[in-house]
Amino acid sequence: MTQFSTATGDLPASVAPATIAALAAELRHSHPDLVLSDDPRECARLSRDFHDYSPVLVPLLQGRTAQLVAHATSVEQVRAVAGACARHGVPLTLRGAGTGNYGQCVPLAGGVVLALAGLNRLRHLESGSGVVTVEAGCLLADLDQQLAASGRALRLAPSTYRTATIGGFLAGGSGGIGSMRWGFLRDPGQLLGLEVVTVEPEPRLLQLDATASAPLNHAYGTNGILTAVQMATCEAVSWQQMVVGFARWEEALAAAQALPATAFLLNALCLMEAPVAARMPWPGGCPPPGAGEHRLLLLAAPDCLSVLPHWLEAHGGSLCWQASQAESRGLPLRELMWNHTTLHWRGHEPDWTYLQLLLPRPEAPCLEGLRRRWGEELLWHLEAVRQDGEQRLACLPLLRWRGEERLQELIDDCRELGAFLFNPHVITVEDGGLGVIDADQVAAKQAYDPNGLLNPGKLRGWPARAGSGGRS
Repeated sequence: MTQFSTATGDLPASVAPATIAALAAELRHSHPDLVLSDDPRECARLSRDFHDYSPVLVPLLQGRTAQLVAHATSVEQVRAVAGACARHGVPLTLRGAGTGNYGQCVPLAGGVVLALAGLNRLRHLESGSGVVTVEAGCLLADLDQQLAASGRALRLAPSTYRTATIGGFLAGGSGGIGSMRWGFLRDPGQLLGLEVVTVEPEPRLLQLDATASAPLNHAYGTNGILTAVQMATCEAVSWQQMVVGFARWEEALAAAQALPATAFLLNALCLMEAPVAARMPWPGGCPPPGAGEHRLLLLAAPDCLSVLPHWLEAHGGSLCWQASQAESRGLPLRELMWNHTTLHWRGHEPDWTYLQLLLPRPEAPCLEGLRRRWGEELLWHLEAVRQDGEQRLACLPLLRWRGEERLQELIDDCRELGAFLFNPHVITVEDGGLGVIDADQVAAKQAYDPNGLLNPGKLRGWPARAGSGGRS
């Protein structure tokens, strides 16, 4: 029996059009500078993300759209929208750039989508510590460019670095480029504080410290409106992109296992088996892989360059291409990693999907066991991460879609072989993560969204649905 998602019949009813009209009229009167739109095409466009990676989520989320979009450019506008939604009992879904993969910003109950891309200022960068305070709608690439002027950089970034916002990454992401050095977004020391607007008739503007901010990290915007974040940064490094070819998978996997234990300073390590590598759009100047060639992708510090190629050669690899991340032509190497690998593969094979696993150690028995059972229906794509202070390999395998029952069989096999699953085919925070209700997340929702209006249907631990006022 498949166990992927909340049934649509359990979701709240949509909002009566008259209620939406009254809310919009109130906002236009009180904040005439706030841009609102009820155009069905814009509402549909801003009610979508990349959940079409999942054949399970597509039918579940089909037709789920906002009835009104509000484009905020100031905290006061955010407070106005939050207050109006609370007074009218209208669900409110937050949106950054919509680059998530799990339907995080798809409004399950209609209502209002609050687009936060207009809140994009870097407020403060502490010169001594490098701690940055930035508004939630700031694009990660724009923020990194501003940090670079002071010799600082983001610790973590998704492969959607050029298009994602910092608030969306914090609310819907978990890691990415930099995770082999710094771990994940929810690890202590990453998020240092939040500015949050509550959803109440008279919204409060709160400044939360690191401890109080933790329950809002990776909560899909279900328990507070993030308007600004305070985060740690790191020293900027002129990362060098390296592509390494291997004729034998066993040698490629052994190199991926051994590299994190060396003294080489690496920011990313991605391993693709040959069929996956053959379908990737390699950066300008990088030759396509030969037949049967597995590829290891690295972001390495400049001081590695005199030794690392020799180390790789001794482990069965051959350097195919190298270029500075800042100076290379075309697609940056980081946009072949993490879920961009899935994106590029699905451009050729749209009937494939994926999973997200943390592999047990040693990794080879799990991979070999899955390959024996599933053959070429599974293709390997691995990423190095740091988890609880230890170096691990995550796996984002590509999977030929054969239906929900087969997907459940694969999930059961992964767990039987010791892999920990982060399920991308579900809509709730808990089921896509550790699988258990987080009492702190629920308590934060009670404190900052007492009527359950924020992104209803996405937090399984919240038993109540949005109030019935204004329902059709």
